Amino acid sequence: MAQVSASIQPYRLHLPERLSSGVVFASPHSGRFYPADFTRRAQLDLLRLRSSEDAFVDRLLTQVPQAGATLIEAVYPRAFVDLNRAEDELDPALIEGVTRGSGGARVLTGLGVIPRVVAGGREIFRGKIPRAEAEDRLARIWRPYHGQLAALLQDRRARFGRALLFDVHSMPSEAASGGGPGPEIVLGDRFGASARAETSLAVEQAFRRAGLRVARNSPFAGAYVAQRYGRPAEGVEVLQIEIARALYMDEERIEPLPGFDRFAQAIGAVFVELADLIRGEARLAAE
Repeated sequence: MAQVSASIQPYRLHLPERLSSGVVFASPHSGRFYPADFTRRAQLDLLRLRSSEDAFVDRLLTQVPQAGATLIEAVYPRAFVDLNRAEDELDPALIEGVTRGSGGARVLTGLGVIPRVVAGGREIFRGKIPRAEAEDRLARIWRPYHGQLAALLQDRRARFGRALLFDVHSMPSEAASGGGPGPEIVLGDRFGASARAETSLAVEQAFRRAGLRVARNSPFAGAYVAQRYGRPAEGVEVLQIEIARALYMDEERIEPLPGFDRFAQAIGAVFVELADLIRGEARLAAE
C-alpha cells in the first residue's frame, strides 16, 4: 500500500515578509514528490507518471511573496492525489469498495481525486487499490491542503475586505490548438460564476500587455477549486490560470527550455501586477 510519508508536508506555504495583498496564488498540480512504493507499484515509468504534472509552475510563481502576496503549492503530484477535485470524486474502477456510479464525468475518464490515469489515458496501476489507501491520501494530503487554502482566503477577506485566488496550472500544446495559433493563457472564471467581470477583464489585460494570447473559459473554465471557493458576492473570487507549457518547457522530456529563466521573469512580473488587484495595509483579522 502506497502510504503517505509522515515526514513530508502535504503543501508548502510561502508567506510574504509584509502582507500587503489580499491575493493568494496556488499551484495544486506542480508537486513532484513521488513515494517510492507508489512508483514501484506503478506500471508506468517516472517520465510517464510526470506527464500529468504542471511541471515548474511553482518556479514561475517565486516572485509572488516578494510582492506581498501569498503562495501555496502542492508537494505530492497530481498522479497521487488531485487537489483540484472534490474528495468524493472516487473512481470505482480504481478503488475497492467504492459504489459504482459515484462521482461524475471526470471520474468516468479516470481523473478523479485519486487518478486512475495520467495524460493520454494511460493507466497508472493494474487492478485496484485498497479503499484505506485512498482514504489515507485524502486524510494526509487533500484535507490539510484545502483546510489551509480555506483559512487563507477567510483571513485575507477579513484583513482586506475581499480575497482573490489565482489557481495556476499549465496546459499541453494539444489542449488549446485548433488549426491556428492557440491561446497561450486561458483564464477560467466559470463563465462569470467564480469572479467578477471587472476582475477577469483586468487579468486578461495584464497578460495581453505582456504580449500573450489570451482566451477565456475555453477549453478550461475552472474546475473544483473555482467552483468551491469562488463566491464573488461573498467577497471571495477565484480565477483559474492555464499557461501553455510550450512557452517554457520541453513537453516530452519535462525539462525547462533554455529561455526558462527569462520567461519566468516576464510572467512573474505579470503575477506581481496581479497582486496589486487587492492592495492595502492588512488589518488584524477578527478573532
